[in-house]
Amino acid sequence: MARTKRAWQCLELRATAGSIAALVVLPALALLLAPRPRAQGLERLLSQVALIQSFPTQGRLGAPPLWQQRLGPSLAGQVWNRQPLWWQFWAEHGDGAAYLAFPWASWPEPYRQALPPNSLRVDDLLVVAPDPLSQRLLRDELRLKQRQGQGLLQRCRQRLEQGQSVYWSPAGLGALVGPVAPLLQHVQQGCLSLALHGKSLLLSGEAAATQGYLGGAQATDTQPPLPPLGPSVLLELRGSELDPILEGLLSRQLIRDPLAARYGIAQPQLALIRQTPFLLRLNRLPKGPFQAGLELRLAVGSNQRQWAALLQGLRPALIAQGMVDGSPSLQSPAGAIGSARFPAAQWSRDDGQVVGGWRWLREPGGAPQVLLFLGPDPSGPKADGGLKADGPAKTDWAPTGKGLLRLRLRPKDLAGLGLLPPDLPKPVQTASQLAIDTSIKRREPLSQLGGSLQWKGSR
Repeated sequence: MARTKRAWQCLELRATAGSIAALVVLPALALLLAPRPRAQGLERLLSQVALIQSFPTQGRLGAPPLWQQRLGPSLAGQVWNRQPLWWQFWAEHGDGAAYLAFPWASWPEPYRQALPPNSLRVDDLLVVAPDPLSQRLLRDELRLKQRQGQGLLQRCRQRLEQGQSVYWSPAGLGALVGPVAPLLQHVQQGCLSLALHGKSLLLSGEAAATQGYLGGAQATDTQPPLPPLGPSVLLELRGSELDPILEGLLSRQLIRDPLAARYGIAQPQLALIRQTPFLLRLNRLPKGPFQAGLELRLAVGSNQRQWAALLQGLRPALIAQGMVDGSPSLQSPAGAIGSARFPAAQWSRDDGQVVGGWRWLREPGGAPQVLLFLGPDPSGPKADGGLKADGPAKTDWAPTGKGLLRLRLRPKDLAGLGLLPPDLPKPVQTASQLAIDTSIKRREPLSQLGGSLQWKGSR
């Protein structure tokens, strides 16, 4: 009986040891036999690029100029029709010339022993640099240990692999928009998918305020499209608060210190400004010394006394700079703040040219608003829906979604006046209308993007 019991114990021990071996050894063996695949080339490139675009191959049009420049006309013609998708990108280093990338599998077998000049293979891609230095810089950067992209970067890679799209890093955004970049703090890194629909190019994607966002995608509130801008309105931006476009500027001490020292706008005033709903318009001016006039309309609501104090506080600094207030003389600042009429101003130079001002706007039963302007006084009605400073102030401009920015502009007209960043892509610079909606949630680093680009069919 004892021998039988010991035999069963030995069998149990052997069975247990066998189970442990199966649980530990077999998975390890499986990993050895089937190792984790390397990161795909596109994923590795994303960590090094400032801007990258994906394009479907259109064989009937022939190889584009970039292909012919990088490969030569003969090779470009042979490879062009062999893949459904290709990419051009700009690295964060170098002189700004574009790289060409396409699937390695489409490179003809007879040429695989001798790659084209200035090229390198990046996993499943063949990348052709614009020159030897750019090729060497990219090769050295890719040799560094890299972690596979997650979150936003992974979703952007999927967009680039599935169709026509564009991805940008903070360096790429800065190169495209130049000095406007601080106003775009919430879209420093992101991507957009592009889809042609009639005469419009539809845009949809997401962007983050910081590089390397790891979280999942977020739902967005779909807004009905706004009508195209009229011919005299060059740009319109509306939002539920000013904070998203001022955050990048106000994070800089170089901006905050002069505001406080010279104009008396310190932290309490900045908090008031940042939370105010607004509508901003840039209007074409057919004559006079200015190309355009700027109007900023603020829904001050119950904060009219604080706004009155803020604007009254600007007066000494503006007078010290040689500005002349041409509006009727008002009572003392304390009396003006307490009065029912908001203190107005119309500032001009010593030659009499009006350069800006502000005015109270209020419709019967509506919330108080303030109109600030740069350039000539925008008094009187506008045929295409501009502000009517001396009449009832409509309130239908306020966004319907919290944390929403809605931008409309006429890129071609702005470019013609030299008011558009010159490094934006040519399709953007020649478009008649551009509309972008950005859904920004407080304390959330990710924003959803949507919009359209039009070249014809608009006013």
